[in-house]
Amino acid sequence: MEPISHPDWDSLYAVAEAQDGQFTTAQAAEAGYSPQLLTKYLKSGRIVRTTRGVYRLVHFPAGEHEDLVTIWLWSQQQGVFSHETALMLHALSDALPSTIHLTLPHAWRHRRLRTPHPRLVLHHADVGPLAWSGAIPITTAARTVIDCAAAAVAPDLVEQALREGLARGLFQADEIVDAMSYVGAFARPSAT
Repeated sequence: MEPISHPDWDSLYAVAEAQDGQFTTAQAAEAGYSPQLLTKYLKSGRIVRTTRGVYRLVHFPAGEHEDLVTIWLWSQQQGVFSHETALMLHALSDALPSTIHLTLPHAWRHRRLRTPHPRLVLHHADVGPLAWSGAIPITTAARTVIDCAAAAVAPDLVEQALREGLARGLFQADEIVDAMSYVGAFARPSAT
C-alpha cells in the first residue's frame, strides 16, 4: 500500500481497531502520520507509547491480551505465540505461564534483539499454519502440544492438553504422536 500524503485518522483508526487499539510507526506513516505528528499526539495525550515503535490510542477500550499485541507488533507481525502461551490461549490446560513464548522466523535467529518484555522467551522456527486468538497469531493446537512436549513442559499439563484437544476435535491422534510419546514416558506402570 502506498503511504497517504496527508494524515488520515480513519485509516489509522481502522488499523489500530484490528490490533486492540495499537499501531506501529510504519503503520502510522502509511496513514500519513509523520514522526513529528506522532510526537505531537504523544504530548497531547491522544496516544501513548507501549514500546519502541508501537503506540496505543488512549481512548480505545483495553483488550484482554493487549500486552501480547504489543509484543506481536514489536516483532514486525512476524512472531507467533507458542508453547505454554499458546496452550493458555487455546484453553487446552490449566497452564498459567510465568513467561511469554514467541516463535520468530528461523531467519531471525542471529538478530540481536532487545525484547520489549522482561518475561519474553524467544524461539526460532518457521511455523506453518496459524491459529488466531483475537488479534494475535498462535501456533495451531497440534503444534502447540508438540512444542510443549519438545520443551519438556510439565507432563501433566501436556497430558491435559492432549485430552482436551482430542475431545474438542482440535487435532487427531496421528498428528500428535511425539507429544503422546512424551507423556507416555512418564506414565506409571499399572499394578498387576
